[in-house]
Amino acid sequence: MYGNHREVLEHLAKWYREGHRAALVTVLSTFGGSPRPPGSLAVIRDDGAIWGSVSGGCVEDDLIAELKAGSLFAGRERISLRVFGTDAEQQARYRLPCGNSLRLAIERKVDPALLAMTIAALQNRRVVRRTVWFADGRALLAEGGDGPQFTETREQFSHLLGPLDRVLLIGATELARYLATILATLDFAALVCDPRPEYADIWDLPDVPLVRAMPDDCVLGLGGDSRTAVLAVSHDPKLDDLALMEALKSDSFYVGALGSRQTNARRRERLAGFDLDQVQLGRLHGPVGLPIGSRTPAEIAVSIAAGLIKARHARDHGGDR
Repeated sequence: MYGNHREVLEHLAKWYREGHRAALVTVLSTFGGSPRPPGSLAVIRDDGAIWGSVSGGCVEDDLIAELKAGSLFAGRERISLRVFGTDAEQQARYRLPCGNSLRLAIERKVDPALLAMTIAALQNRRVVRRTVWFADGRALLAEGGDGPQFTETREQFSHLLGPLDRVLLIGATELARYLATILATLDFAALVCDPRPEYADIWDLPDVPLVRAMPDDCVLGLGGDSRTAVLAVSHDPKLDDLALMEALKSDSFYVGALGSRQTNARRRERLAGFDLDQVQLGRLHGPVGLPIGSRTPAEIAVSIAAGLIKARHARDHGGDR
């Protein structure tokens, strides 16, 4: 499993190879509350099959009905725009909350060569910007993750695809396996650091690179920025502390450590001896994750992933860290 963008585009390419027509649907803008933000994708096949979501189910049924009636692929235009919820009647029909509306771009044909390039970039964990022009449906792909995640002008819309955020996991543990798998579905690029051969030698997730360097060197080499999170989950204080003493000095948007409140209190006392001030120590999330009563490694991974989602939204939209 991977993030929504990659899965949607892979299904589109697969359906093209099988000889189907399919429409790629992108959320352009929303007014009022919406379950899916701008840049969200879905693909609808000529027999009504759908992968992805642009409204959480509010308008997908209508698009499928248009497809089956033949109107979704009618006309020669490669791209068309649709607005749902323009008045109270439509808001009730599409089960949109009062005052809400949704604008979509519907691409009836996507260039297969550009589609293959986009999928290859996502499979290699690269961030790319896809730009589409309204006039003729022409699309352009560019490398790099600079600028806003999604933009729209009169002439075009543009959005970043790929893992915009990265997470360094200290420790190739069972918990790290569960967590790395979950993070891939949330568009985080995970990297694992563990110099211990008894753990590193049996790491078996090919899509999650493993580095055998010492954790402090790994953190310094990564260069923590506002799109980086560092999570110490090795259960080995020597390794975890090495990573944390550097991560807390960086610009990483989230730094967390596994362990009980007592364990993390002792950890903060140790870290205070490594030239970390109280502001830096205050950035440490420990115990890491949200308090959902988790006990098993899989449950703990869910709680940590939830904490990362909360921190990412706080970073992007303001609010408590």
